[in-house]
Amino acid sequence: MPVPATTDLCDAHPSAQVCEPVLQSFGGRSAFAGPITTLKVFEDNTLVREAVGRPGEGRVLVVDGGGSRRCSLLGGNLGVAAATNGWAGVVVHGCVRDVAELAAQPIGVRALAAFPRKSELGLHSGQTGLPVLFAGVLFREGEWLCADEDGIVVLPGAPSAG
Repeated sequence: MPVPATTDLCDAHPSAQVCEPVLQSFGGRSAFAGPITTLKVFEDNTLVREAVGRPGEGRVLVVDGGGSRRCSLLGGNLGVAAATNGWAGVVVHGCVRDVAELAAQPIGVRALAAFPRKSELGLHSGQTGLPVLFAGVLFREGEWLCADEDGIVVLPGAPSAG
């Protein structure tokens, strides 16, 4: 399915949730869409590694990293894993690294910033499947995320064709 333009989605769905413009694009695809899978972590990307190692089936992994800018939650190796395993994209409320490697992957990646330090495995536990809130949007499992050059829109379900 082609990614619907976020501007068209906002026009057709005035109540759609729209992310505040705080996330930068780092992946090889500027436009991506899919059902949401959520993680809540802090400065430990163990759950991110596990998630992108499983089949993505066209989903978008939304990672609430607490907005930390002290380490990276996604890098080149995990970007390759996400692309290989069929994830449409990864949205991180935190940092990424290996920016050139992420840009070479056929997935969408959005994050607050790039930062070269890796996370510390085992530092903190995390949670999966919970609603997460950042950038003015409440992301829920199974809702639909659409992203392009104009922004990120979240809808309760998949946008209808046409």
